[in-house]
Amino acid sequence: MTEAEVEGRAGYAAIVLAAGAGRRFGGGKLLAPWRGAPLVAGAVRAALATGVGPVIVVTGTDAEAVGKACETAAGPGARARLRRVHAEDHAEGMGASLRTGVAALPPDIRGVFVFLGDMPDIPTEVFAPLVAAVEAGAPAAAPNFGGRRGHPVLFSAALLPVLARASGDAGAREVLARLGDRVARVACAHPGVLFDVDRPEDLGDAPRG
Repeated sequence: MTEAEVEGRAGYAAIVLAAGAGRRFGGGKLLAPWRGAPLVAGAVRAALATGVGPVIVVTGTDAEAVGKACETAAGPGARARLRRVHAEDHAEGMGASLRTGVAALPPDIRGVFVFLGDMPDIPTEVFAPLVAAVEAGAPAAAPNFGGRRGHPVLFSAALLPVLARASGDAGAREVLARLGDRVARVACAHPGVLFDVDRPEDLGDAPRG
């Protein structure tokens, strides 16, 4: 990452939503092995690769094991940028996890990346154009692959009060739906922005960019 990119991301943060029970997976999804590490490690490493800080990991089910897996993924060099918070009401759905993450953000941030813990193959090259889109005035920005909106989504600070009221299992989907065309779509050549794991058979299906 260049010095200009580091400076341009000052005041941004990231949230990794890692609280889900993975019921369709049969449980234990975020700890399932993927490319030699727990599945959640891929999302944490991607969030850390944004260069922002802090990176807030929201735990729920299997909180201690998931939290330790995230700290191991960060390694000693980046562990100080990682902050674990627990969503007591995580059984409600993704909205509860998002609320918990937003509540843990530092004041006066300019925006926040939201990563999903079951999306381990996010390409690092998408982060700079997402920041550029929000800096240019978009309320939110997301990668686009094959005509489909992917992850992570970068939300501007103006949307934090709305995210803080997220509920149910929709998470930020309703916020993005209301924004419609105001969400900046950033073209991405890597299908990893769409790849998520729902069932055990998905673990071997990661597309190659």
